[in-house]
Amino acid sequence: MSRRRTALAAALSLLPLGQPLLLGTLGITTATTAAFLQAPLAVAQNTTFYNNLGIAKARLRDYKGAIADFNKAIAINPKDADAYNLRGLVMHESGDYKGAIADFNKAIAINPQDARAYTSRGRAKQKSGDYKGAIADFNKAIAIN
Repeated sequence: MSRRRTALAAALSLLPLGQPLLLGTLGITTATTAAFLQAPLAVAQNTTFYNNLGIAKARLRDYKGAIADFNKAIAINPKDADAYNLRGLVMHESGDYKGAIADFNKAIAINPQDARAYTSRGRAKQKSGDYKGAIADFNKAIAIN
């Protein structure tokens, strides 16, 4: 998605539902114009935006695009455990179990009480043949939650 399209989508998302985009012949409202001008900066600093975009791309099986979006989220905030978890899930889905395990390791280092990360890492270890490691991760997830 181009920066212009991303900025426009971000600006339009700020409009209340049912709000007309054009008011007579006056054009776009002042509030929408201000939001549009600030959208590129807001989007560029928002890990949630890139995580959600990555999730949408993953659902469409655009794994490379999803990973690129999670990379952007991680670049903005290297301590975003969710971005590592999400990227790990996409890597797992695409068959990159070593990459997935590495991402789940980072997520666990950031948040050692995240049962989801242990469960996901356990699945990746199971797929890669490390059954003892998988069982240990599943047990840890059970102990947490």
